[in-house]
Amino acid sequence: MAETTKDHTQIEINPPPPLRLSIDSIPDEYGKEQRVPFFGHLLRRKRENTWVISLFIIGHLVAFAATMIVNDCWQNSHGDCLLKPLGRLSFQPLSENPLLGPSASALDAMGALRQTLMTKHHKFWSVFTSPWLHAGVVHLIINLSSVVFVGIHLEQEFGAFRIGIIYIISAISGSLVATLFLRDRPSVASPGALFGLLGAMLSGLIRNWKLYSDKFAALVAILSISVINLVLGLLPYVDNFANIGGFISGFLLGEKLDRPVLRSVSLVLFSLLLAGVIVAAVHGVNLNKYCGGCQYVDCVPSKWWSCSDKLMHCEVSS
Repeated sequence: MAETTKDHTQIEINPPPPLRLSIDSIPDEYGKEQRVPFFGHLLRRKRENTWVISLFIIGHLVAFAATMIVNDCWQNSHGDCLLKPLGRLSFQPLSENPLLGPSASALDAMGALRQTLMTKHHKFWSVFTSPWLHAGVVHLIINLSSVVFVGIHLEQEFGAFRIGIIYIISAISGSLVATLFLRDRPSVASPGALFGLLGAMLSGLIRNWKLYSDKFAALVAILSISVINLVLGLLPYVDNFANIGGFISGFLLGEKLDRPVLRSVSLVLFSLLLAGVIVAAVHGVNLNKYCGGCQYVDCVPSKWWSCSDKLMHCEVSS
């Protein structure tokens, strides 16, 4: 009996493992929302197919290849080309196009914006074609790299349909704004769509400012991409006013649907601005007449390139 009472079942109770808390999983005081990284939180989500951005990238590449084929520097510029071994795809001289690209006449043929073509020849369809064009290889690489970086993030965050709409509307809106500051030289408006994405990204960042843990890093990314592409706009053929118009459109269209009042205000404001720009563009308004310094926003003259409205002799097809 004594032996029975001495036999006790020994049960080992192990202490629970220590909790591993990351900075992003610690809730704020008083039960506020958890903070997540602006870019990094998408890496932990299931990857979605970013087919819309991929489709736009393919479209831009096809348009640039077609532009270089139409340019045919070897024949139309009598062999005065850069990288002559490329033959038909060789580039115009750097003094004519510092971005390693086609001539002004080739951009005109592909549907770039130009004052005389809009006012005298009434080629208003160039509002829809210029957002697909790039001024050169340098412009193409920087712009599309920025679109991939920003666009994939936004498409995974907000979905393909919404980002596709913002991309297209921002591109056309930027092109319309560019028509108000045109000079008699070709301008491409492809960065307008990129700045629309940047505007939508900034809108989302401001709206959820307290939610993100790396908001200042996101601001630096947005600012860096904007500055790099705005600097490109100071070179010939790239329109900086399209960037401004695209950015405003993307910012106003980036408001989420779950805030109906703010969303309605943004849509009304966007509609009014768009209507005003369309009316001004149809009536051929040229704001350069009232803004003498605006020409330097679009192109800064240099000893390495020209911002004049005159065609160079090597740009004219033989």
